Amino acid sequence: MWNRLNKSMMFCQMMFGLSFYGVMVILTRFFLEDLQYNEADTMMIVGAFSSIGPLFAIAGGFIVDKFLGSKRALTFSYISFTLGYALLVFGASIKSVPLSLVGIALASYARGLMSPSYPSLYKRTFQSQEDFENCYPINYSVNNIGALLGQYLYPIFVLGIGFTGGFALSAVMAALAVVVLFVFNKPLVEVGENIDKDPVPFKQMAMFIVLTIAMLGMVFFMFSDMETGQYVVYAIAASAVLYFFAQMFKATRSEALRMGTILIMGVLTTAFFVYYGQMMTSMTMVTINTMRGELLGFIPLAPEASMALNPLWCIVAGPAITAIFTSMEKRGISWSTATKTSISFILAAAAFGVLTMAVKGIGEDVVISPNVFLVIHGFLAFGEVIVGSLVVAFILSVAPKRMEGFSVSLFYIAMALSGIVGAVISGTVAMEKGQEVTQQFVQTVYGDYFGMLTMAAVAMVAVALVASVIVRRMLAAADDCDKEGEAATPAMA
Repeated sequence: MWNRLNKSMMFCQMMFGLSFYGVMVILTRFFLEDLQYNEADTMMIVGAFSSIGPLFAIAGGFIVDKFLGSKRALTFSYISFTLGYALLVFGASIKSVPLSLVGIALASYARGLMSPSYPSLYKRTFQSQEDFENCYPINYSVNNIGALLGQYLYPIFVLGIGFTGGFALSAVMAALAVVVLFVFNKPLVEVGENIDKDPVPFKQMAMFIVLTIAMLGMVFFMFSDMETGQYVVYAIAASAVLYFFAQMFKATRSEALRMGTILIMGVLTTAFFVYYGQMMTSMTMVTINTMRGELLGFIPLAPEASMALNPLWCIVAGPAITAIFTSMEKRGISWSTATKTSISFILAAAAFGVLTMAVKGIGEDVVISPNVFLVIHGFLAFGEVIVGSLVVAFILSVAPKRMEGFSVSLFYIAMALSGIVGAVISGTVAMEKGQEVTQQFVQTVYGDYFGMLTMAAVAMVAVALVASVIVRRMLAAADDCDKEGEAATPAMA
């Protein structure tokens, strides 16, 4: 099951987690303090940085399927990460907003290129779909080991080496991943699709370069003007869904039914990641303004590093969830992915319910213990691992092979859309420059906001359970079509 290829790819995944999330956790203070952004604009930038990358998985999906193949696209993505972090180094050294925005734009595009290429290639390093599905949550945990170390250590590192040193460290780690991909180039190409093995025609390479330049320009514009940029996200997401619909009508009936289940899972994914995105926006501001003290009474934890509690729990959640669902299947208990997603909304409701009680009951000292956020991130992390790993595996199991890369990109588009929506919603709790953090502000503004999110999560549990029934029936109908020979009939017939 495990071999040197999937292990080498997991090393790259860890380097991604260390470098990307290390940068993300210090971006809030970088924009607030060095670049003098206000809270609302900073939450939009950080929320966009966490989500625009997945949005451009739509471009990554096209590039993987039509131009480069998974292996080349993955290599280009890590090269782009390296260059993006290097630009952040220069931007931080001279406190340049444009250079900094170009750097995070390049890193965001790199993530969009990596998102569909990594799971597609990683899947092919295993002997069977079952091995892949059982091991993918472990890969998710490996990524979160990197995220944990990056989010916890970077706020400490920047005290000594500054923002410039932190960004430089990320550039070095991304470069190490590039080296590994070159070392294992031949065996990874051999397990890939034919497009990975064939040379890239000049015309396709030229189109890839033009598309890359266009995407970078668009990302830079979005970061420069997030007020307008959010509508670009909505337009791209809508265009992707319309394109997918068009392909459904051209597909056979059984394919169209299975593709329809991908759209349903995309809606559930979008809703869940609105909650996940709060960690980078509203929850980070709450911790900066209220979290004081040491975790468990002895572990130092910077307020902005509270996000490190999420990957800490994800490391535990990956193997635990794999063990639980594998054990259930051995006993003949098989839940659909949509049913499992409903559990994620139960966990999200629990997380934000605890947060609501914490801010509503805050004392006059306006302090919340790190231990409260440890519990909150525990609930969210288990939900995230369920959605983040199992939905991708589900998409790969039902998507037509010719649209595998694009289908996976819909998952990341859902993440992007949720990140922007979440950042916009979070803006309602932003404080003005110089505004005092008071008990009344925390109890009313933060309390009402997180209370609203809690009730919405409860409603989404019911929605996910209804979706589970619909998805099960659609898949059963697709199987019936295959048995009856209707798969040869176009969906519009």
